[in-house]
Amino acid sequence: MPVAASAIYFLNLRGDVLINRLYRDDVGNANVACAFKFVVEAVALFKSYFGGNFDEDAIRNNFVLIYELLDEIMDFGYPQNLSPEILKLYITQEGVRSPFSSKPSDKPVPNATLQVTGAVGWRREGLVYKKNEVFLDIVESVNLLMSSKGSVLRCDVTGKILMKCFLSGMPDLKLGLNDKIGLEKEAQLKSRPAKSGKTIELDDVTFHQCVNLTRFNSEKTVSFVPPDGEFELMKYRITEGVNLPFRVLPTIKELGRTRMEINVKVKSVFGAKMFALGVVVKVPVPKQTAKTSFQTTSGKAKYNASIDSLVWKIRKFPGQTEATMSAEVELISTMGEKKSWNRPPIQMEFQVPMFTASGLRVRFLKVWEKSGYNTVEWVRYITRAGSYEIRC
Repeated sequence: MPVAASAIYFLNLRGDVLINRLYRDDVGNANVACAFKFVVEAVALFKSYFGGNFDEDAIRNNFVLIYELLDEIMDFGYPQNLSPEILKLYITQEGVRSPFSSKPSDKPVPNATLQVTGAVGWRREGLVYKKNEVFLDIVESVNLLMSSKGSVLRCDVTGKILMKCFLSGMPDLKLGLNDKIGLEKEAQLKSRPAKSGKTIELDDVTFHQCVNLTRFNSEKTVSFVPPDGEFELMKYRITEGVNLPFRVLPTIKELGRTRMEINVKVKSVFGAKMFALGVVVKVPVPKQTAKTSFQTTSGKAKYNASIDSLVWKIRKFPGQTEATMSAEVELISTMGEKKSWNRPPIQMEFQVPMFTASGLRVRFLKVWEKSGYNTVEWVRYITRAGSYEIRC
């Protein structure tokens, strides 16, 4: 069952609580945004208990556990703490998990009340690691729609910062990015322009609950006490100044009713020391395609009849290079009037490590903890193709 359908099924379990008793304003209208946010967080909580699955069978098998969790996460129509890390400290009952899911880690139960009522509810005290490490990944997806004449019709980047923290105690982290607001504030404090390269302007920024928004508004840096393990620190979107990793130049000639010539040139625009992995170019062809022949300067190409496309795959694509594919397509002759072929856009898939289409960079990542231990920070960048389409 899809997650959306499962969420509706879950709503039907206790609709009196979620709809009739959910927080209302003075007029008596239910807060719809609060209701949907509650359902999304509840689904994530159930997944953590059920081993990553949330479908109709999981709900049936864990009916008692679901009711126990609902009693904790909703009181008098007001949503309460929905953090899986905290709830697992005092609701230790294990759900019926999928046989393919990993076993839950054994965590100590003490100080559960302190974690629920404390100011830092997403992290428990007493964590100790032999090696203190922080892993930070900036993952971006490039969305592009380019016209057949080479002009950009739509282009944006959606990104997220993923972190994995293995730190002892209760550390305080500060993350500095080369965003426009942060550098402007820093320049004002130092009375001189910042020398951190290109600045960018982030749109639609969403932070994890651990981020101190007061300090962000005053200092324009991301300060936070991180949860233990893996979490998503922030999400953002950028619409200006996008660095496109690839340029695609297609040429399609229809020679009569039974032949076509297709030439596609792909240029990598990123640095010469970088490379892209898993590059796939899908060139659409008519449904009545009978035979194809290819010539490529790099990679392999074949005709995929199930998606009516020529699929060109390049395992490794170096930066500042170009590759071409030439194809001859023979079509089945059809009787009657010729129907015009509406050319679908060319689609691309790729993955470019250590490259960000937005230009976002980590200026610094500092860790403070009262014991003063040393930490190891790892930072990675990766750009993937979202909806990357070129009309032909």
